[in-house]
Amino acid sequence: MLRKIAVSDLRLGMYIHEFCRPRLHDPFWTQHVERELSDETVLQRIQASTREVWIDTGRGKSPDEQTTILAFAPSSTREADTTPSTMEKELARAKAICGRAKAAVMTMFTDARMGRAMNAEDVDLLVEEISTSVMRHPHALISLSRLKTSDEYTYMHSVAVCALMVALARQMELNEEQVREAGVAGLMHDVGKMMIPKTILNKPDRLTFEEFEAMKYHPQAGLKILQDTRQATKAVLDVCLHHHEKMDGTGYPHGLKGDEISIYAKMGAICDVYDAVTSDRPYKKGWDAAQSIREMASWKGHFDDTIFQHFVKTVGIYPVGALVRLKSERLGVVMEQGEKSLLHPKVKVFLSTRTRITFMPEIVDLACTDEHDAIVKYERAEDWGVRDVEKMWAGDAAV
Repeated sequence: MLRKIAVSDLRLGMYIHEFCRPRLHDPFWTQHVERELSDETVLQRIQASTREVWIDTGRGKSPDEQTTILAFAPSSTREADTTPSTMEKELARAKAICGRAKAAVMTMFTDARMGRAMNAEDVDLLVEEISTSVMRHPHALISLSRLKTSDEYTYMHSVAVCALMVALARQMELNEEQVREAGVAGLMHDVGKMMIPKTILNKPDRLTFEEFEAMKYHPQAGLKILQDTRQATKAVLDVCLHHHEKMDGTGYPHGLKGDEISIYAKMGAICDVYDAVTSDRPYKKGWDAAQSIREMASWKGHFDDTIFQHFVKTVGIYPVGALVRLKSERLGVVMEQGEKSLLHPKVKVFLSTRTRITFMPEIVDLACTDEHDAIVKYERAEDWGVRDVEKMWAGDAAV
Protein backbone atom coordinates (compact mmCIF):
# COMPACT_ATOMS: atom_id res chain seq x y z
CA MET A 1 0.00 0.00 0.00
CA LEU A 2 1.22 3.48 -0.84
CA ARG A 3 1.33 5.96 2.02
CA LYS A 4 2.53 9.56 2.16
CA ILE A 5 4.44 10.40 5.34
CA ALA A 6 6.49 13.31 6.66
CA VAL A 7 10.23 12.85 6.08
CA SER A 8 10.74 13.14 9.85
CA ASP A 9 9.01 9.73 10.07
CA LEU A 10 11.10 8.15 7.31
CA ARG A 11 13.26 5.26 8.52
CA LEU A 12 15.88 2.92 7.07
CA GLY A 13 14.23 -0.17 5.62
CA MET A 14 11.28 1.72 4.17
CA TYR A 15 10.69 1.44 0.43
CA ILE A 16 10.59 4.82 -1.29
CA HIS A 17 7.98 4.99 -4.05
CA GLU A 18 8.18 8.71 -4.85
CA PHE A 19 9.30 12.07 -3.47
CA CYS A 20 6.83 14.93 -3.07
CA ARG A 21 8.91 17.34 -5.10
CA PRO A 22 9.91 17.90 -8.72
CA ARG A 23 13.11 16.08 -9.70
CA LEU A 24 14.35 18.64 -12.21
CA HIS A 25 17.95 17.85 -13.23
CA ASP A 26 19.34 16.35 -10.02
CA PRO A 27 20.00 12.60 -10.44
CA PHE A 28 19.84 12.11 -6.66
CA TRP A 29 16.04 12.09 -6.71
CA THR A 30 15.94 9.61 -9.59
CA GLN A 31 18.48 7.20 -8.11
CA HIS A 32 16.63 6.77 -4.81
CA VAL A 33 13.05 6.09 -5.92
CA GLU A 34 11.57 2.62 -6.32
CA ARG A 35 14.08 1.14 -3.90
CA GLU A 36 14.58 0.39 -0.21
CA LEU A 37 16.23 3.10 1.88
CA SER A 38 19.41 1.65 3.38
CA ASP A 39 21.88 4.53 3.67
CA GLU A 40 21.87 6.90 6.66
CA THR A 41 23.55 9.65 4.60
CA VAL A 42 20.83 9.43 1.98
CA LEU A 43 18.18 9.59 4.72
CA GLN A 44 19.72 12.77 6.14
CA ARG A 45 19.86 14.37 2.66
CA ILE A 46 16.19 13.57 2.08
CA GLN A 47 15.15 14.94 5.48
CA ALA A 48 17.10 18.15 4.85
CA SER A 49 15.74 18.70 1.36
CA THR A 50 12.04 17.87 1.22
CA ARG A 51 9.01 17.54 3.47
CA GLU A 52 7.02 14.47 2.42
CA VAL A 53 7.62 11.14 0.72
CA TRP A 54 5.53 8.27 -0.64
CA ILE A 55 6.46 4.82 0.70
CA ASP A 56 5.27 1.36 -0.33
CA THR A 57 4.48 -0.62 2.82
CA GLY A 58 4.11 -3.80 0.79
CA ARG A 59 7.80 -3.75 -0.18
CA GLY A 60 9.43 -2.29 2.90
CA LYS A 61 8.95 -1.40 6.55
CA SER A 62 5.63 0.11 7.62
CA PRO A 63 5.28 3.28 9.72
CA ASP A 64 4.86 2.84 13.45
CA GLU A 65 1.68 3.83 15.28
CA GLN A 66 2.98 7.31 16.09
CA THR A 67 3.63 8.19 12.44
CA THR A 68 1.29 10.73 10.89
CA ILE A 69 -0.09 9.34 7.64
CA LEU A 70 -0.58 12.29 5.33
CA ALA A 71 -2.36 10.47 2.52
CA PHE A 72 -3.10 7.00 1.15
CA ALA A 73 -3.19 7.70 -2.60
CA PRO A 74 -0.91 9.80 -4.78
CA SER A 75 -2.16 13.15 -5.99
CA SER A 76 -1.11 14.65 -9.30
CA THR A 77 -0.31 17.99 -7.67
CA ARG A 78 0.75 19.16 -4.22
CA GLU A 79 -0.75 22.46 -3.17
CA ALA A 80 0.94 24.48 -0.46
CA ASP A 81 -1.33 25.21 2.51
CA THR A 82 -1.68 28.98 2.50
CA THR A 83 -4.81 29.10 4.66
CA PRO A 84 -4.48 31.93 7.22
CA SER A 85 -3.40 30.55 10.58
CA THR A 86 -3.52 31.69 14.19
CA MET A 87 -0.27 32.78 15.81
CA GLU A 88 -0.32 29.82 18.21
CA LYS A 89 -0.91 27.27 15.46
CA GLU A 90 1.68 28.75 13.12
CA LEU A 91 4.31 28.91 15.88
CA ALA A 92 4.12 25.11 16.15
CA ARG A 93 4.51 24.79 12.38
CA ALA A 94 7.29 27.38 12.35
CA LYS A 95 9.29 25.45 14.95
CA ALA A 96 9.30 22.40 12.69
CA ILE A 97 10.16 24.51 9.65
CA CYS A 98 13.07 26.15 11.48
CA GLY A 99 14.46 22.73 12.38
CA ARG A 100 14.28 21.46 8.81
CA ALA A 101 15.55 24.75 7.41
CA LYS A 102 18.60 24.79 9.67
CA ALA A 103 19.55 21.27 8.56
CA ALA A 104 19.03 22.19 4.91
CA VAL A 105 21.11 25.37 5.13
CA MET A 106 23.90 23.48 6.93
CA THR A 107 23.97 20.99 4.04
CA MET A 108 23.95 23.73 1.40
CA PHE A 109 26.68 25.76 3.07
CA THR A 110 28.81 22.69 3.73
CA ASP A 111 28.56 21.82 0.04
CA ALA A 112 29.71 25.36 -0.73
CA ARG A 113 32.69 25.08 1.59
CA MET A 114 33.70 21.76 0.00
CA GLY A 115 33.49 23.24 -3.49
CA ARG A 116 30.36 21.32 -4.44
CA ALA A 117 27.60 23.12 -6.32
CA MET A 118 24.51 23.86 -4.25
CA ASN A 119 21.24 22.42 -5.47
CA ALA A 120 19.06 25.30 -6.71
CA GLU A 121 16.00 23.08 -6.41
CA ASP A 122 16.62 22.61 -2.68
CA VAL A 123 16.95 26.37 -2.25
CA ASP A 124 13.68 27.04 -4.07
CA LEU A 125 11.76 24.45 -2.03
CA LEU A 126 13.09 25.83 1.25
CA VAL A 127 12.18 29.40 0.28
CA GLU A 128 8.73 28.17 -0.76
CA GLU A 129 8.16 26.58 2.65
CA ILE A 130 9.33 29.68 4.53
CA SER A 131 7.30 31.96 2.26
CA THR A 132 4.17 29.86 2.75
CA SER A 133 4.52 30.08 6.54
CA VAL A 134 4.88 33.86 6.30
CA MET A 135 1.77 33.96 4.13
CA ARG A 136 -0.24 31.94 6.66
CA HIS A 137 0.85 34.22 9.49
CA PRO A 138 3.43 36.98 8.90
CA HIS A 139 4.89 37.11 12.41
CA ALA A 140 5.21 33.53 13.69
CA LEU A 141 8.33 32.30 11.89
CA ILE A 142 9.94 35.75 11.85
CA SER A 143 9.57 36.10 15.61
CA LEU A 144 10.56 32.51 16.39
CA SER A 145 13.69 32.63 14.24
CA ARG A 146 15.09 35.35 16.55
CA LEU A 147 15.38 32.71 19.29
CA LYS A 148 18.59 31.12 18.09
CA THR A 149 21.64 30.00 20.04
CA SER A 150 24.99 31.57 19.24
CA ASP A 151 26.44 28.30 17.91
CA GLU A 152 23.70 27.95 15.25
CA TYR A 153 23.73 31.64 14.37
CA THR A 154 25.26 31.44 10.88
CA TYR A 155 22.64 28.96 9.63
CA MET A 156 19.54 30.28 11.40
CA HIS A 157 20.50 33.85 10.53
CA SER A 158 20.10 32.92 6.87
CA VAL A 159 16.67 31.40 7.57
CA ALA A 160 15.59 34.49 9.51
CA VAL A 161 16.76 36.93 6.85
CA CYS A 162 14.97 34.87 4.21
CA ALA A 163 11.68 35.15 6.16
CA LEU A 164 12.19 38.87 6.76
CA MET A 165 12.94 39.51 3.09
CA VAL A 166 9.79 37.64 2.03
CA ALA A 167 7.62 39.55 4.50
CA LEU A 168 9.19 42.90 3.57
CA ALA A 169 8.76 42.23 -0.15
CA ARG A 170 5.07 41.48 0.41
CA GLN A 171 4.69 44.65 2.50
CA MET A 172 6.21 46.58 -0.41
CA GLU A 173 3.68 44.90 -2.72
CA LEU A 174 6.26 43.29 -4.98
CA ASN A 175 4.96 40.55 -7.26
CA GLU A 176 5.29 36.87 -6.30
CA GLU A 177 8.34 36.26 -8.49
CA GLN A 178 10.07 39.22 -6.85
CA VAL A 179 9.02 37.94 -3.40
CA ARG A 180 10.56 34.55 -4.21
CA GLU A 181 13.75 36.20 -5.48
CA ALA A 182 13.99 38.31 -2.32
CA GLY A 183 13.64 35.13 -0.24
CA VAL A 184 16.39 33.33 -2.13
CA ALA A 185 18.63 36.38 -1.78
CA GLY A 186 18.01 36.44 1.97
CA LEU A 187 18.78 32.74 2.31
CA MET A 188 22.01 32.99 0.31
CA HIS A 189 23.29 36.42 1.38
CA ASP A 190 25.85 35.12 3.89
CA VAL A 191 27.01 31.95 2.11
CA GLY A 192 30.46 33.52 1.78
CA LYS A 193 30.97 33.21 5.54
CA MET A 194 31.67 29.53 4.91
CA MET A 195 35.02 30.64 3.52
CA ILE A 196 35.93 32.66 6.65
CA PRO A 197 37.98 30.82 9.32
CA LYS A 198 35.82 29.50 12.16
CA THR A 199 38.20 31.07 14.67
CA ILE A 200 36.99 34.43 13.38
CA LEU A 201 33.33 33.50 12.89
CA ASN A 202 32.98 32.04 16.39
CA LYS A 203 35.32 34.32 18.29
CA PRO A 204 33.76 35.12 21.69
CA ASP A 205 35.27 38.63 21.76
CA ARG A 206 35.13 41.56 19.39
CA LEU A 207 37.25 41.17 16.28
CA THR A 208 40.59 42.88 15.87
CA PHE A 209 41.08 45.23 12.91
CA GLU A 210 42.82 42.47 10.94
CA GLU A 211 40.11 39.93 11.74
CA PHE A 212 37.37 42.36 10.74
CA GLU A 213 39.14 43.01 7.44
CA ALA A 214 39.15 39.26 6.85
CA MET A 215 35.46 39.07 7.74
CA LYS A 216 34.69 41.86 5.27
CA TYR A 217 35.76 39.55 2.45
CA HIS A 218 32.69 37.31 2.84
CA PRO A 219 30.51 39.19 0.30
CA GLN A 220 33.08 38.63 -2.46
CA ALA A 221 33.55 35.01 -1.36
CA GLY A 222 29.80 34.49 -1.49
CA LEU A 223 29.58 36.07 -4.92
CA LYS A 224 32.16 33.61 -6.28
CA ILE A 225 30.31 30.64 -4.78
CA LEU A 226 27.00 31.74 -6.29
CA GLN A 227 28.57 32.54 -9.65
CA ASP A 228 30.04 29.05 -9.75
CA THR A 229 26.56 27.55 -9.37
CA ARG A 230 25.54 29.44 -12.54
CA GLN A 231 21.93 29.45 -11.34
CA ALA A 232 21.73 32.53 -9.10
CA THR A 233 19.87 35.53 -10.51
CA LYS A 234 21.32 39.02 -10.79
CA ALA A 235 19.32 40.17 -7.75
CA VAL A 236 20.56 37.27 -5.59
CA LEU A 237 24.18 37.97 -6.58
CA ASP A 238 23.68 41.67 -5.88
CA VAL A 239 22.31 41.14 -2.35
CA CYS A 240 25.13 38.72 -1.54
CA LEU A 241 27.74 41.27 -2.62
CA HIS A 242 26.14 44.50 -1.38
CA HIS A 243 24.10 43.82 1.77
CA HIS A 244 26.71 45.69 3.84
CA GLU A 245 26.56 48.89 1.78
CA LYS A 246 25.13 52.00 3.47
CA MET A 247 23.17 54.92 2.07
CA ASP A 248 25.89 57.43 3.02
CA GLY A 249 28.62 55.47 1.24
CA THR A 250 30.44 54.23 4.37
CA GLY A 251 29.61 50.55 3.81
CA TYR A 252 31.58 47.80 2.08
CA PRO A 253 32.87 46.31 -0.16
CA HIS A 254 32.44 49.09 -2.76
CA GLY A 255 31.31 52.13 -0.74
CA LEU A 256 28.14 52.53 -2.80
CA LYS A 257 25.75 55.29 -1.81
CA GLY A 258 22.12 56.24 -2.36
CA ASP A 259 20.64 55.03 -5.63
CA GLU A 260 23.84 53.20 -6.50
CA ILE A 261 22.49 50.51 -4.17
CA SER A 262 19.71 48.32 -5.60
CA ILE A 263 16.31 47.99 -3.91
CA TYR A 264 17.02 44.34 -3.09
CA ALA A 265 20.38 45.18 -1.49
CA LYS A 266 18.75 47.98 0.54
CA MET A 267 16.16 45.47 1.76
CA GLY A 268 18.88 42.95 2.54
CA ALA A 269 20.86 45.49 4.57
CA ILE A 270 17.89 46.17 6.86
CA CYS A 271 16.87 42.53 7.30
CA ASP A 272 20.46 41.42 7.92
CA VAL A 273 21.10 44.04 10.61
CA TYR A 274 17.75 43.53 12.35
CA ASP A 275 18.29 39.81 12.80
CA ALA A 276 21.92 40.32 13.79
CA VAL A 277 21.18 42.83 16.56
CA THR A 278 18.22 40.82 17.94
CA SER A 279 20.28 37.61 18.16
CA ASP A 280 22.57 36.46 20.94
CA ARG A 281 26.18 36.35 19.76
CA PRO A 282 29.31 34.93 21.42
CA TYR A 283 30.39 38.46 22.40
CA LYS A 284 27.05 40.11 23.27
CA LYS A 285 23.43 39.45 24.15
CA GLY A 286 20.92 40.46 21.51
CA TRP A 287 18.68 43.49 21.92
CA ASP A 288 14.95 42.93 22.21
CA ALA A 289 12.95 43.56 19.05
CA ALA A 290 11.58 46.92 20.19
CA GLN A 291 15.01 48.31 21.15
CA SER A 292 16.39 47.14 17.82
CA ILE A 293 13.81 49.12 15.85
CA ARG A 294 14.50 52.25 17.93
CA GLU A 295 18.27 51.95 17.56
CA MET A 296 18.17 51.27 13.82
CA ALA A 297 15.86 54.25 13.28
CA SER A 298 18.52 56.49 14.87
CA TRP A 299 21.34 55.41 12.54
CA LYS A 300 21.27 58.27 10.07
CA GLY A 301 22.75 57.49 6.67
CA HIS A 302 22.64 53.75 7.22
CA PHE A 303 19.34 52.61 5.67
CA ASP A 304 16.95 53.76 2.96
CA ASP A 305 14.27 55.70 4.86
CA THR A 306 11.32 54.59 2.72
CA ILE A 307 12.22 50.91 2.82
CA PHE A 308 12.90 51.14 6.56
CA GLN A 309 9.38 52.48 7.10
CA HIS A 310 8.05 49.50 5.17
CA PHE A 311 10.17 47.28 7.41
CA VAL A 312 8.71 48.81 10.58
CA LYS A 313 5.25 48.03 9.23
CA THR A 314 6.45 44.49 8.55
CA VAL A 315 7.64 43.69 12.09
CA GLY A 316 5.43 46.21 13.90
CA ILE A 317 6.06 49.34 15.93
CA TYR A 318 5.62 47.04 18.91
CA PRO A 319 7.13 43.78 17.61
CA VAL A 320 6.05 40.39 18.93
CA GLY A 321 7.91 39.76 22.18
CA ALA A 322 8.24 43.42 23.16
CA LEU A 323 7.67 44.12 26.86
CA VAL A 324 5.32 47.10 27.31
CA ARG A 325 3.59 49.10 30.04
CA LEU A 326 -0.08 49.92 29.58
CA LYS A 327 -2.01 53.00 30.69
CA SER A 328 -3.87 50.70 33.11
CA GLU A 329 -0.60 50.18 35.05
CA ARG A 330 -0.15 46.64 33.79
CA LEU A 331 2.98 45.09 32.30
CA GLY A 332 2.60 42.79 29.34
CA VAL A 333 4.30 41.18 26.37
CA VAL A 334 3.16 41.79 22.78
CA MET A 335 1.63 38.59 21.42
CA GLU A 336 0.42 39.59 17.98
CA GLN A 337 0.09 42.63 15.74
CA GLY A 338 -3.24 44.39 15.36
CA GLU A 339 -4.92 43.73 12.03
CA LYS A 340 -5.76 47.37 11.36
CA SER A 341 -3.34 49.43 13.43
CA LEU A 342 0.32 49.09 14.40
CA LEU A 343 -0.48 50.92 17.63
CA HIS A 344 -3.00 48.37 18.87
CA PRO A 345 -1.47 44.90 19.18
CA LYS A 346 -2.63 42.02 21.37
CA VAL A 347 -0.80 42.04 24.70
CA LYS A 348 -0.54 39.36 27.37
CA VAL A 349 -0.62 41.24 30.70
CA PHE A 350 0.70 39.52 33.81
CA LEU A 351 2.07 42.06 36.34
CA SER A 352 0.94 45.23 38.12
CA THR A 353 3.46 48.04 37.60
CA ARG A 354 2.11 49.72 40.73
CA THR A 355 2.44 46.81 43.18
CA ARG A 356 4.93 44.63 41.22
CA ILE A 357 2.65 41.66 41.93
CA THR A 358 2.04 39.11 39.20
CA PHE A 359 -1.44 37.83 38.38
CA MET A 360 -3.04 35.26 36.09
CA PRO A 361 -2.00 36.21 32.52
CA GLU A 362 -4.72 37.71 30.33
CA ILE A 363 -4.76 38.58 26.61
CA VAL A 364 -5.80 42.18 25.99
CA ASP A 365 -6.70 43.21 22.43
CA LEU A 366 -5.94 46.92 22.30
CA ALA A 367 -7.81 47.20 19.01
CA CYS A 368 -11.07 46.21 20.72
CA THR A 369 -13.36 49.19 21.27
CA ASP A 370 -14.30 47.83 24.70
CA GLU A 371 -10.70 48.13 25.86
CA HIS A 372 -9.98 51.67 27.04
CA ASP A 373 -6.27 50.98 27.33
CA ALA A 374 -3.12 51.79 25.41
CA ILE A 375 0.63 51.25 25.43
CA VAL A 376 2.50 53.94 27.35
CA LYS A 377 6.11 52.85 26.85
CA TYR A 378 8.52 50.01 26.28
CA GLU A 379 10.04 48.33 29.35
CA ARG A 380 13.16 46.24 29.91
CA ALA A 381 12.70 42.77 31.36
CA GLU A 382 15.71 43.11 33.65
CA ASP A 383 14.23 46.23 35.27
CA TRP A 384 11.25 44.17 36.42
CA GLY A 385 13.02 40.90 37.19
CA VAL A 386 11.07 39.20 34.41
CA ARG A 387 12.54 36.01 32.99
CA ASP A 388 11.58 33.79 30.07
CA VAL A 389 9.77 36.52 28.14
CA GLU A 390 10.10 34.30 25.07
CA LYS A 391 8.02 31.53 26.65
CA MET A 392 5.25 34.03 27.41
CA TRP A 393 4.58 34.66 23.73
CA ALA A 394 6.00 31.55 22.04
CA GLY A 395 4.99 28.88 24.56
CA ASP A 396 6.51 25.45 23.91
CA ALA A 397 7.83 26.63 20.55
CA ALA A 398 10.44 28.71 22.41
CA VAL A 399 12.03 25.61 23.92
